[in-house]
Parts: sequence; structure tokens; C-alpha cells
Amino acid sequence: MAPWTGLWGGRAGDDAYRGTPVVVKMENPNWSISEISPEDDDEDFLVGAGATGARRKGGRGKNAKQITWVLLLKAHRAAGCLASLASAAVALGAAARRRVADGRTDADAGVAGAESPVLRSRFYAFIRAFLVLSMLLLAVELAAHVNGWNLAASALALPIIGVESLYGSWLRLRAAYLAPLLQFLTDACVVLFLIQSADRLIQCLGCFYINLKRIKPKLKSSPLPDAEDPNAGYYPMVLVQIPMCNEKEVYQQSIAAVCNLDWPRSNFLVQVLDDSDDPTTQSLIRDEVAKWQQSGARILYRHRVLRDGYKAGNLKSAMGCSYVKDYEFVAIFDADFQPNPDFLKRSVPHFKDNDELGLVQARWSFVNKDENLLTRLQNINLCFHFEVEQQVNGVFLNFFGFNGTAGVWRIKALEDSGGWMERTTVEDMDIAVRAHLHGWKFIFLNDVECQCELPESYEAYRKQQHRWHSGPMQLFRLCLPDIIKSKISVWKKANLIFLFFLLRKLILPFYSFTLFCIILPMTMFVPEAELPDWVVCYIPALMSLLNILPSPKSFPFIIPYLLFENTMSVTKFNAMISGLFQLGSAYEWVVTKKSGRSSEGDLIALAVPPKELRHQRTGSAPNLDAMMKDQSDSPKKDGRKKKKHNRIYKKELALSLLLLTAAARSLLTKQGIHFYFLLFQGISFLLVGLDLIGEQVE
Repeated sequence: MAPWTGLWGGRAGDDAYRGTPVVVKMENPNWSISEISPEDDDEDFLVGAGATGARRKGGRGKNAKQITWVLLLKAHRAAGCLASLASAAVALGAAARRRVADGRTDADAGVAGAESPVLRSRFYAFIRAFLVLSMLLLAVELAAHVNGWNLAASALALPIIGVESLYGSWLRLRAAYLAPLLQFLTDACVVLFLIQSADRLIQCLGCFYINLKRIKPKLKSSPLPDAEDPNAGYYPMVLVQIPMCNEKEVYQQSIAAVCNLDWPRSNFLVQVLDDSDDPTTQSLIRDEVAKWQQSGARILYRHRVLRDGYKAGNLKSAMGCSYVKDYEFVAIFDADFQPNPDFLKRSVPHFKDNDELGLVQARWSFVNKDENLLTRLQNINLCFHFEVEQQVNGVFLNFFGFNGTAGVWRIKALEDSGGWMERTTVEDMDIAVRAHLHGWKFIFLNDVECQCELPESYEAYRKQQHRWHSGPMQLFRLCLPDIIKSKISVWKKANLIFLFFLLRKLILPFYSFTLFCIILPMTMFVPEAELPDWVVCYIPALMSLLNILPSPKSFPFIIPYLLFENTMSVTKFNAMISGLFQLGSAYEWVVTKKSGRSSEGDLIALAVPPKELRHQRTGSAPNLDAMMKDQSDSPKKDGRKKKKHNRIYKKELALSLLLLTAAARSLLTKQGIHFYFLLFQGISFLLVGLDLIGEQVE
């Protein structure tokens, strides 16, 4: 029989291929196969079933032994993957059991401080009522399915006696009254969904055009000369403010970064605005400021006894100092922000010969974006916010919402707009809107980054999002008369009212929660009202893809991102209602918890003072060892003072049961896409409800 000459075989005779060595290593268990190789040229190899054997000379090929070991290696890797998945599932189950056994919920004192207790209880009761109703309807549908009550066609016929008659009455009631109302709500939410999706698509096209044309804010004058001679160039007086409150995890990093800014020492002053109510934290921050003062930095420590107005009150109080009149610009950095030394050199020059410019905003970057799944999903959202929303609005409208930090304001613009006001929890957006109404223009610098932290726990992120979504609704109620009466163009008024506030701050959380968390599950129990597949799957997937484009490395997380955004809609909707109707503690400010993450390289860079201060450095100057020791000790001190816990979030847990119940109902009507969406969305709510997505406290 002639030898087989297929893909893996060779040719007999002089043209036969010679087998090649292959190294196969297996990580677990602790054994490996180092080499499979023919001996010398005088060794024969079988190349097919029934082959007579042929000598391989030169070339490359594969033999049966190699194929066997490759298959074994693949099987080993597959077994390893299955073992890892099983281990992860066991760990997840164990964490869930601990969470349930622990019994701590978001109703505990201090956890839901950013929410109205009355609204929280009513909202939870509303979700629970829908859950009970869905379970009751599921039981009815299961009974009808098991007993074969296929009355969809006969329900309008003569009444049937018994339980079947009640079921027939339910079908008539459902078709005549419930389905039209539910369909109307569905269609209304779909229209809002399409409008918001179109807005998102237009913004992405605008960002694509900016990148294609390489559009960037341009300086009106030439760049700054070297800082060796302050009188040789444009180095205006800059006031740098660092507002903070009980943030001892990060105060050293921010103070060191600001004191290392590359700007003539005589032309900028640092204000550390400490609102801490903890005496230990106050002492630590005061000592850190004293160290930098001894090193030659122009830095002051300010502390308010009464924390009126939270951050806005802190900034307003600092701007009331008599020496502020000597400064032309003010740069603001939150306590966890670490600007690069060239931050002022890359931002302040845009003000030169541009008298209409009121704000220069830089983008954020994150030192802990890969810390856990929660930080990765936040990174996707914020990358889209800066890369697309802020950049597009800055280029085409010269207006966007101030991010509250990593920005430089012209002090005249602040004063002309009425200064900082304590009337909302989004003082940054408030001052930006008022400045826009007074005709000031904004510039966003997408290529200037400032490092900061993302919340690592779901509890901290939830509080932050509540403040970020209740504040704009408070501001909308207060600013609407001023917007209508302002002298800006009709187009700018329409943009502020319909796009900036209504569409992106009110409609987005409203339809996200209503459509995907309430209407979609209800359509499973009222099948006469239909929600198309493209609304459930295709367009949300497209929007998630657009959101993830600014951070392409996050593409593997596109499905978790889609599910998590719908999961967060319950918190955002609750916050939006609270702010819009001034319910409960909508005006309470909750400081986002920081972890103080920074690499050793960052600490080394921050511990070295700029060249103008090196000759004055003394033994009391900041040093790397002290900074690293304090940073490593602070979690231990915090742990002794107050323990952190993972908690159960009842609204998310109730919604997970509602969605899983609707998924079970969808199986009876064989709605494939709806079933999978409800199943995975229900699991997503379950994981978030058990606080398994962010930082896990052992």
C-alpha cells in the first residue's frame, strides 16, 4: 500500500519529510515532557496506517506521537480551565453564603446616607410588589401550561366553568386593558431609547471627526519660554487649591505632586483646604504642609471649624482670603489627584490673549483601573466621558460640565458667575452652567492627564453615583428660569435644557430602569405587549461597543459592562427622583472613600522636590520611606478605628429575583433572546445585590 500523503503525512522515498523536535511543557501537575525527537537520519517513522516505513530526510513534518502529545496538552489545558471555573464558582458561592450569614444590608445606619430613607423604603416596596406579582403570575402560567389550558383562542368564547374560567377571564382582562397600557409605556420608552442612542451615535461621529482631522485646542500665542527667568515669558499668578476632608490615605501624594509643579515659585501659591473633623488627620496634614514650607514651597494650611456647604463652602471660604486678589487663575485638585509637573505649563498658556476663555479642563487617568472588575467597568464609562462627551462638547460648543478637579479657572470668570454656591451637591456643574450663561468659553485638553483613584468598593461607588445623579436634577430645577431668561442664543438654551439636562441627566436613567428592569419583565407575563429583539439585544450591544471604543483594551468586558450599566440604573433612577423632587437627604454630601494607591515610582518622583527647592532641602523634608510607611500603616489604623464590611443591597436583590422569575416565564413562550437577556441581567443584579463585584473584605 502506498503511504498516505495527507496534511500530516509525508512522501515516501527520497522526498520523505523528517520529523521535527517539539517541546511540550505542562505547568500542573509537576511533570513535563521535555522533547520528542527522532534519533538520527537512520531511524524510520511510520507515516500512516499500514505504511511500510520511510526514512525522513530534511524538511518539517508531524508524526502520530506529536499529535498525541499536542492533544494531551490541549486536554490538560481544558481541564485546568474547568478546574479554575469550578474553583471560582465555589469561591463565589462561599462569599455569597458569608454575605447572607453576616446579615448586613444597605438599610444599616450610615450605609445609605446619601439616599432618602423614605424614598428608599417606598422604592424598595414598589420593586417588592412587582416581584410578588411576577411570582404569582408565574405560578398561574405554570399551572396553565401543566394542565394544558391553551385558551388563547377560546378565551373570547363562551365562559368555561371552574378554574379554567378564571384563567380565561384573566386572559380577556390582560388583552383588553393591561396590554394596551403596557404597550404604550413600552413604545414611549423605546422612543426615548432611540433618541438617546442617536445622541450617543452623533457624539461618537463627532469624536471620530476630531481624531480624523486631528483637531486640538490651539494656543493663541507662542509657547512659554524656559522658566529659568520668570520675567521672560507668560507666567501669571496661579492659586492652587486642594480641598480635602478626612482623606489621610492620599493627602501626601496630592500635596507632594502640587508642590512639584514646574512653575516659578514666586508665581503660585498652594492652599490646602482641610475640612477634616478628625484631629489626627488634621495634625498629619498640618505637619505635611509644614515640611514643604521648610523645603521652600509657598503653601498654606486652612481649616474650617464649621463644614458648611461641604466642598463648595470650602472653596468659597478660601476665595474670600485677602491675598486672592493678587492671583489671576486658580487650579483645583481633589485630594486623590496627582498632576504631572508640567500641568500648569500645558494648561495656563491657553488663557494668553484669549479673554473669553474661563476654564481649561484636563482629563483624568486612573492608577487603579485594573484593581477589580468594578474599577475596570468604571474606567470604560469615564474614558468615554472624557474622550467623547467632554472633547466633542469642548470642540463644537465650547461648553461642558466642569469635573470639579484637574481644571484651571480664570478667577474673573468665577466672580462674574457669582462664585461658588452651596445650593446643590454638584457645585462644579453649577458654576460651569452659570459661567456658560455669562458667555465664558471652555477648553478641554484630552492630551493632558491627571492621575486619580476610582472607588474600589461597590458601596463607595454607589454613594458617588447617587450624588452625581441627584445633584444635576437639583441644579436643573434651580437653573431653568435663569436659562430661559439668559441672553445666550436659542440654540445654546435648547442644548442646555434638552440635551445637557433632560436627555443625558433625566431621560437616560429613567428609560434604562423602566424599560429593562420593569417593562421587559412585565412583557413576559403580558405577551400581548411586545418588546422587539433589536431593543433588547442589538442596539444595546451597539451602544456598549461605542462606549468601549475609547478604551479598546476593555473589549473583553463588553458584556459585563452592558449588564452592569443596566444594574446601576436602579441607583441612578432613585437618585434622579430624589434630586428632582427634593426628597430626603438629597443635599447630603458623602466623601468618596479613597485607598491611597500609588506605585513606588510615583512616590519617588513626588518625594523629590523641584530643582528650585533642592538646595534648601532639610532633614524635615518629605522622604520616600516615611511616605511609604505612612501609606502602609494607614489601612491598619483605619481598620482599628472602623471595620469595613460587604453588605447585601435589597433593591438589587429583589430586582434579580424579578428578572429571574421573568426569565423562567419566557421559557414557556420560547423567547430566546429575551430569556438569555433576563437570565444574565438577573444574575448581574444578584452579584451586585450580594456585593460580589467590587472590593471583597475578608
